Amino acid sequence: MIVYDTYIDDGFTGTDFNRPSFQRLLTDMRNGNINCVIVKDLSRLGRNYIEVGNYIEQVFPLFNIRFIAINDFVDSFKNPSSINTILVPFKNLINDEYCRDTSIKIRTSLNGKKKKGEFIGAFPSYGYIKNPKDKHKLIIDKSVANIIKNIFNWNVNEGLGKIAICHRLNDLGVLNPTGHKKIELGQNYNNYGIQDNTYTWTPSTVRNILNNEVYIGNTVQGKRRTKSYKVHKVEQVPKEEWIRVENTHEAIIDKETFEKAQELNKKDMKVSQKTGELSIWAGLLKCKDCGRAMNKKSSTNKSGNKYEYYICSTYRKKSNNLCTKHSIKVENLEKAVLKAINFHIDLLIDTEEIVKQINESAYQNTRNENIENMIIAKQSEIAKILNFKRRLYEDWKNEDITREEYLEYKQKYENDIEMLKQNSERLKNEKQKYETQNQSHNEWIEKFKEQKRVIVLSRDIMMELIDCIDVHENGNITIKFKFEDEFKRVLEYIRNNKLGVIQTQC
Repeated sequence: MIVYDTYIDDGFTGTDFNRPSFQRLLTDMRNGNINCVIVKDLSRLGRNYIEVGNYIEQVFPLFNIRFIAINDFVDSFKNPSSINTILVPFKNLINDEYCRDTSIKIRTSLNGKKKKGEFIGAFPSYGYIKNPKDKHKLIIDKSVANIIKNIFNWNVNEGLGKIAICHRLNDLGVLNPTGHKKIELGQNYNNYGIQDNTYTWTPSTVRNILNNEVYIGNTVQGKRRTKSYKVHKVEQVPKEEWIRVENTHEAIIDKETFEKAQELNKKDMKVSQKTGELSIWAGLLKCKDCGRAMNKKSSTNKSGNKYEYYICSTYRKKSNNLCTKHSIKVENLEKAVLKAINFHIDLLIDTEEIVKQINESAYQNTRNENIENMIIAKQSEIAKILNFKRRLYEDWKNEDITREEYLEYKQKYENDIEMLKQNSERLKNEKQKYETQNQSHNEWIEKFKEQKRVIVLSRDIMMELIDCIDVHENGNITIKFKFEDEFKRVLEYIRNNKLGVIQTQC
């Protein structure tokens, strides 16, 4: 025998035959460079029993390749029957099963680490590095922490969009996350989406940073997974199945700023091409009927005075058959919103003492107790139905009921249980919401008090207090304030305790 070459695929899974050295071996086979393949045992050829069997029984004979597996006593030339014995597919099946079992154990172990909030990735998100003392913990990368802060500041406070942020970062000569990891940190990091070495920022990179909870101290993992230990195609995992653990490391961005960035991401944000500034109404002003954003226009009246107004974007850009004008002058809009804000500020400050009473009152305790009792009642009902379901199986086996009756009752019990579980979950969420409201120590009133007697509207005030503004066709507006649930809670308490009647009109 003359050794032509040695083929080693260290670090590659045996369940996949798309391995570099194995593909090189196939090429040499086709070119007639080799006529014998020797392996230590069958598992070294591969651990996919179907593919291994295919190569041994069909591919190798087709190219007149002698196959030898030393430890398994397989030799297709000296002992052709060793290929066809039942032991070969059986051993291949055992090798395959070993991979499946190992895959399950590793996945279970990694999921356990994820649920503990331990970082298991190869490379942390931009702005963090692994703790030298514990590779499963993250610490802030101080060299780029200010860049993260600037990105959120530019988006939330200056109103810059993702493209504008990219331009600013590229103009400043800041390396993108890939460039930072490869050049500044010296990591062996590859991003196959980058075809050159310019390392410039893109809108998708900025979007990923603005949406990443890692910057508020949370670890979110399990966003992607491979289909199986044999099929290595990566698929996206539904968001509700992500493994999310809060407060696992030091935050770069406070939660309030992060939440504002998420709100802005959902809104229509456009910077004025004339002034380069973000309008105070951007992302807030909507058409009441079609729900689309309002567009700003300017015009001149008969006296020659210029004025600005907003008009429905659907009416303006698409068709006047799809929606109507919903026109409103900027001057009237500002006056109405300013008046409404000041009215609510005065009203909420006057009710501050009442809110204190709510949080300390027996009324609040009674409500929480009632919800807790309802949750217990739902769980008791679930236990009762589960008991009926267990007995139902015994009745069928004892032939007290038919199989059709068993299936019918079983389905009914399962539907009832599912409905009770949903109701119980809703009650738990409601209870948690009330408890959170009490723990917030009237944060919502403090937000309004900070803006006491507002004289001029600003972007900060709008984002702090208002969720959205709907413009009606007749020029009226409906303002949806933030903290509306808390305000309704106050009014409910006032009505129930007959403390007086508050009438509001805007």
